[in-house]
Amino acid sequence: MSEKLFEVLKRASLFLEKQNREPRVAEILLQHHLKINRSQFFMMMQEPINPNVIKRFEQDLERHAKTGVPVQHLTGSEEFYGRTFHVNEHVLIPRPETEELVLHVTNLVQEYFPNQPITIADIGTGSGIIATTLALELSQANVFASDISEKALQVARKNASNLHAEVSFLQGDFLQPFIDEGKEMDILVSNPPYIAKSEEELLSDTVKNFDPELALFADEEGLAAYRRIIQQAKRISPLQALVFEIGHTQSDAIHQLIKAAFPTSMVKTIKDINGKDRIVSAVLKSN
Repeated sequence: MSEKLFEVLKRASLFLEKQNREPRVAEILLQHHLKINRSQFFMMMQEPINPNVIKRFEQDLERHAKTGVPVQHLTGSEEFYGRTFHVNEHVLIPRPETEELVLHVTNLVQEYFPNQPITIADIGTGSGIIATTLALELSQANVFASDISEKALQVARKNASNLHAEVSFLQGDFLQPFIDEGKEMDILVSNPPYIAKSEEELLSDTVKNFDPELALFADEEGLAAYRRIIQQAKRISPLQALVFEIGHTQSDAIHQLIKAAFPTSMVKTIKDINGKDRIVSAVLKSN
């Protein structure tokens, strides 16, 4: 006789707990293997589960517990800003804090550039979550995105296409493709690599062993990417704002980098939902 859904879930959650893994992974993986959404999942708690589904589910559960492979790599997707995005080993898995970055950019546009056509570039786009979401949330925005990794850009293009977002993708080192093509930009937004290599041992195995190094680590104690983007930004016009996601200890250093390049800019730091410094926003000039 087949086990019921609630029995499979309970057993799997206890297994993960004993392995020092997040028990909620069991719920996410079960929904994936059953091909159902969360509300259907809770309605089916008393339903018997096909043994073949249980077998495939338990194989993935074991892989996650033993190796730390992220559940998002097993399901091939992650939720961001209420939408489902494709992810794989070539891109950074979206973090909830980055939703706050997107929200800040939309608020910035509404405050300083209401009802105006505006051009936004997402630098180091990875899976394309920022660029795609901004294109869908801001009808007046013309959105571009760049990444040095062609494999990351393949994921980003797929996401934009799946979600019917109009985004133009360019391959290259941060802002270089925009400079090479003489593109004009109003707002630059970026969640660049910002972890110092010295902090690698502090990361969980699900991050350091599976997220691409290119998307995680930067030289100069994590500041190299910001320095490069800010220096390149001086060659972009008619640039009006810069918005970065940052490591929670980097606010002062990034303020100094921006002020050195754009002395008259208005720079501020915004804390995330956990009260940590997470966004540096600089208005260079407003219309």
